[in-house]
Amino acid sequence: MITRQYRLTLPAYPRGMHLITDQIEALFDGSVSTGMAHLFLQHTSASLCISENVDPSVRSDAETFLNDLIPESYPKFQHTYEGSDDIPAHLKNMLLGTSLSIPLTQSRLALGTWQGVYLFEHRDHASKRTIIITLQGEPS
Repeated sequence: MITRQYRLTLPAYPRGMHLITDQIEALFDGSVSTGMAHLFLQHTSASLCISENVDPSVRSDAETFLNDLIPESYPKFQHTYEGSDDIPAHLKNMLLGTSLSIPLTQSRLALGTWQGVYLFEHRDHASKRTIIITLQGEPS
């Protein structure tokens, strides 16, 4: 069994879902053939998720639903140091999460036909985002 670890730094993206599967797999050197990939986002105002990767209406519907579920105008929010999207971004992160575990097959993420890995940015004015990716498994 071998372990490889990578750091992926993404540029600041606008609010919404951004397909990042290709950026993740571009880091892999092919040394781990079969095993597991663990992705960990080092931020609390964005999330990682696996979703449908063909129809863009899935992304806009997900954004609409989360904004309706956690409105920025909720009058009881107190944590607004960085703006009205501050605590809503943290709450969305708590719901969706910061990590994913995905099987590796032939040195690639073993995603389904219509699946992709997304950075779900919850802030209007985000910064760069960093993901630590750890691969463990059988060598190639």
